[in-house]
Amino acid sequence: MNSAAVFVDRDGTLIEEVGYLDRVDRLALYPWTTDAIRALNRAGIPIVLVSNQSGVARGFFTEAVVDQVHARLAALLDVGGARIDAYYYCPHHPDGTVPGYGRACDCRKPKRGLVDRAVSELGIDPTRSFAVGDRWLDIGLARTMGGRGVLVRTGYGADEEQRPAPNLTADAIVDNFAGAASWVLRNLRI
Repeated sequence: MNSAAVFVDRDGTLIEEVGYLDRVDRLALYPWTTDAIRALNRAGIPIVLVSNQSGVARGFFTEAVVDQVHARLAALLDVGGARIDAYYYCPHHPDGTVPGYGRACDCRKPKRGLVDRAVSELGIDPTRSFAVGDRWLDIGLARTMGGRGVLVRTGYGADEEQRPAPNLTADAIVDNFAGAASWVLRNLRI
């Protein structure tokens, strides 16, 4: 039986928004991130990080840097007894200048390529799942995958809330990822 999952954005949702995160030493967890992830872990809900990382296509950093950031994030969460079950990201952008990365693709949110990989690799049911992030494109991802979307006010979220996207509404708008985790736990369809 395919399970529900939480597809979560990285920058501005789990960690502080710093622009293009081009060095591991710039990574800073929000103070509630570990506890919120641990609560979802304990409930048996897979957590899948899905992130647009156009800085690769733009030449600001390499995929190796993205991998180092994810390894550091995993280590920080592990200290608190929390884990992300899978890390997926899109390194592409149509305006990118790095050969092979400067292109349109199906993995850039709000398209569902990253979700489809998780469905295939982890046995997730996207229609029972949630997308959480600080941008309307994360809510767009929820709609694209047939799930529910939660907008957080951290990162760019408070500004996004003030500029609603046409024809797109969140199932919930909450202060931060702790609020999103609580909302998910209350609204999980078993």
